[in-house]
Amino acid sequence: MSSRFELKWVIEKKDADRQLKDFLKDKEISRTALTDIKFKGGKILVNHEEVNVRYKLKTEDVLAVIFPKENSSEGVIGEDLPLDILFEDEYLLIVRKPAGMSTIPSREHPKGSLANALVGYYRQIELDATAHIVTRLDRDTSGIVLIAKHRHVHHLFSKDQQRGRVKRTYEAFAGGTMVEDEGTIEKPIGRKEDSIIEREVRSDGQYACTHYKVMERHKVFTHVELQLETGRTHQIRVHLSSIGHPLLGDDLYGGETTLLKRQALHCKKIIFFHPFTKQEMTFTAKLPEDMQEILQADR
Repeated sequence: MSSRFELKWVIEKKDADRQLKDFLKDKEISRTALTDIKFKGGKILVNHEEVNVRYKLKTEDVLAVIFPKENSSEGVIGEDLPLDILFEDEYLLIVRKPAGMSTIPSREHPKGSLANALVGYYRQIELDATAHIVTRLDRDTSGIVLIAKHRHVHHLFSKDQQRGRVKRTYEAFAGGTMVEDEGTIEKPIGRKEDSIIEREVRSDGQYACTHYKVMERHKVFTHVELQLETGRTHQIRVHLSSIGHPLLGDDLYGGETTLLKRQALHCKKIIFFHPFTKQEMTFTAKLPEDMQEILQADR
């Protein structure tokens, strides 16, 4: 693979006489990216000749933007770990993360994370890139993770996340019997005082909104489907605990741990628009074995 990420366009009549910088702004290439291109080894070429951003475009110009070479993630050791890849192209990866694997390294778990696995995989395929993880999951949450292969692709996905164009659906086992068939939890979430990990519902927290729908009621838990309007840390876990239905296995937020030793939460679906083809893409992942076994045992 090329070590430098490159984008190309053939200029159409509607963009003729525009300044290059305005065209690139429409393509959502950030000022930071343009600065890096200028000073860190990138290039902007029109018809194979280097130009600056004040260049006026002409019909049928061939524009190429070559981004600087990316360095591998500092402090992230590449490891030869299995990756469950559902989809891959030159721009992105969709992987299925197992419960028990951190998304990024931490002081407690410096190795064995998804980021470690990605850096190791990129080394194998000769891709010079950082682990750009778009949709993170907690260590003990399983399911689908979206990964950008390049900094600019990550930037485009971040913009789409802000616009609500990256949608994830979760399945969870909420403790107890939920009475309502569906509902919405709108409660602000903030960091709990004297804790660097735990969150709580608090009036000075950030706005958070979770939609839920009951899939099936069991003896000691309710199987629910959830969608998020916001993406706060531990949002589903905090919201369900706040209404008296903490996730099975979630001892941090009061969940029952007899049936499961990790929170019963799984990201089963993601829907997004490809940053370059603009096609809507949907990926799904079935419940992991430990959650399936609990469902079967309760029937």
